[in-house]
Amino acid sequence: MRVGLLMLSLSPAMLFADASVLEQAQKLYRHTDYDAAIRILTAVPNKDASVNELLGQCYFMNGDYRKATDYLEKAVAAEPGNSLYHTWIGRAYGRRAETSFALNAVGWASKSRASLEKAVEIDPSNWEAVDDLFEFYIQAPGFMGGGLERAEKLAEIVSRRDPAEGAYDRARIAEARKQYGPAEQYLKRAAELAPHQVGRLLDLAKFLAKQGRYEESDRTFVQAEKVAPGAPKVLFEMASTYIKTNRNVDTARELLKKYFNTSNLTPEDPPKSEAERLLRKVSGS
Repeated sequence: MRVGLLMLSLSPAMLFADASVLEQAQKLYRHTDYDAAIRILTAVPNKDASVNELLGQCYFMNGDYRKATDYLEKAVAAEPGNSLYHTWIGRAYGRRAETSFALNAVGWASKSRASLEKAVEIDPSNWEAVDDLFEFYIQAPGFMGGGLERAEKLAEIVSRRDPAEGAYDRARIAEARKQYGPAEQYLKRAAELAPHQVGRLLDLAKFLAKQGRYEESDRTFVQAEKVAPGAPKVLFEMASTYIKTNRNVDTARELLKKYFNTSNLTPEDPPKSEAERLLRKVSGS
């Protein structure tokens, strides 16, 4: 009924124009030009769920989680049966939890968990939602709805779909239990199962750095560069790891500057807002 009324209220020319604008904005989003996408989407007079959802994604990628929440909530309200919309609002709530004071964080975390669980309930094959929910269970304390037992159940499901991702999930669980030997073996297994996925090597390199095994970590980063020469995510993860371990700070700064100047970023790469945050940290501002 809602769609039918909308169709009656708009002329064919207006409907075509809005579709064209959405397509243009989606293209800008894929090229990580989030500001430009926001400008043209904001000008759409009658924003439907898809417009609000894309606006929310753009604000999320820009690090403006409050505005992301506002638009994504509108998208979910318009189409409550859309699993992807629940996934994105769950992500936005999660970031609100991470960036809020303790008292507010609990409420945002609860909303994040409920949204991600709803996304999986609506569509169990929404693997992005499954992966995000796994992350929530791993990171959130029990009183917020997290827990390793819940994470284990999801890891079993993921393993049947993607053995490499399943091995990674089991590594995260082992690490959370301070079982660092098994965690390392699972990460190496993930890299063996997916030798062309540079992310598997980056996961291992970051783990080794956290264990203080810097030479091994650096060699793994070099290996990752060989698998995916010039990949933006390699630059970002190397810089992030150097900063977190308080070493090679000048190199990290140069890697971040190179990341900013990369022309082939995609939404799958860390957003520039995250790189800006790291650069401010390493610059002491």
